[in-house]
Amino acid sequence: MDKTAEKQALLQRSREIMVGGVNSPVRAFGDVDCDPVIVTEAKGARVTDLGGESYIDYVCSYGPLIFGHAPEFLLTAVEKALHRGTTYGFTTPSEVELAELICASYPGCDKIRMVNSGTEATMSAIRAARGFTGRDKILKFEGCYHGHSDSLLVKSGSGLLTQNVPTSKGIVRELIEKTLVCPYNDADALAKMIDENKGEIACVIIEPIAGNMGVLPPDDGYLRKVRELTEKDDIILIFDEVITGFRVDYRSAAGLFDIVPDMVCFGKIIGGGLPVGAYGGRNEIMEMVAPLGPVYQGGTLSGNPLAMAAGIANLTKLRDEPEVYDRLSAAAAFLDKEITALCGQYGIPAVTSRFKGMFCLFFSEKPVRSYADVMACDTELYKAFFEGMVKEGVLLAPSQFEAWFPSAAHDQAVLDRTVEAVKNVFKKLRK
Repeated sequence: MDKTAEKQALLQRSREIMVGGVNSPVRAFGDVDCDPVIVTEAKGARVTDLGGESYIDYVCSYGPLIFGHAPEFLLTAVEKALHRGTTYGFTTPSEVELAELICASYPGCDKIRMVNSGTEATMSAIRAARGFTGRDKILKFEGCYHGHSDSLLVKSGSGLLTQNVPTSKGIVRELIEKTLVCPYNDADALAKMIDENKGEIACVIIEPIAGNMGVLPPDDGYLRKVRELTEKDDIILIFDEVITGFRVDYRSAAGLFDIVPDMVCFGKIIGGGLPVGAYGGRNEIMEMVAPLGPVYQGGTLSGNPLAMAAGIANLTKLRDEPEVYDRLSAAAAFLDKEITALCGQYGIPAVTSRFKGMFCLFFSEKPVRSYADVMACDTELYKAFFEGMVKEGVLLAPSQFEAWFPSAAHDQAVLDRTVEAVKNVFKKLRK
């Protein structure tokens, strides 16, 4: 069987045995005019498809692969841990070491609890905040995605935006009623909502840099105002840094903006690409969690030794080689500049958005700074762009509302080839 036939057979098998042929909706290619990519291996800035094609990859597992796919230092760390066993059900030295690395770098993070995903981290942090405050309501922001736990699937970002699903079936109505939703980047709206629910909100959870409806940086002073408003009503402020933690800076977004939240959620990068999450915060809040307090949360695989070894290797390298952040920013800035120029040259109604090493392209004729702006983007035009880029050998997320994640492995030759691909696709879109 040749590679093409083998791929088609596997795609058919996947659709018969897995829901939609995928294990996460964001991997579904929908009705685009190209087959889904089935990755068999990856190295550096590229992934290889079962059909034999090689693609420049800007998904990079949605953010954690700062050093690209399969860097040698990470493989070595995981291999050493692997020979000592895969899981124990007991505490290990590596859990303590990674926890110390994280807490030493993050403002106001006194204690931390390892979990297995970003969804688990946000769900657990909210439970701890409710337990600490004795309040039931939570507040999130339009277009910010915090995982798929019930309370948070209200006007979420990421794959839900692409599928035009404002919430999800199967959620108890009473939980949705306890979830308040506010526009992102609108401090006045937040102040009004807090005032209308005074003394009832347990926590405000926010992506400090929105990364699940494209890339939307906070307006100047916005996060400071969020901090002031939450402090005034004794509301726990949770920074969801699943995407931004250690990605935008070694001090994460909190350190960059000089804001100290009450709690923080991590994922992705703290495991170097292995399944992992964590939540942490002030001592008095975290000590509400079992076994010290009455808020229960547990997990047999939490603190998995392979993920801990990868996380230690990744964070240590980021700490010791901070210049990597300048490389990420420079790569994203290059893409921003060149693609913006191409939009003008070929009359493509699109705008770029960037924060440090995170970048995206919105098919909109005006700047995008809110959920409403995002929802007005031309998803059909993005679909055509996505199809064209796949055919040019550049892999983006199937959804317009995801960031591009250049890595340290995306060297100038890779970036130049990317710009050439964009140029070739824009020429066709203009016709």
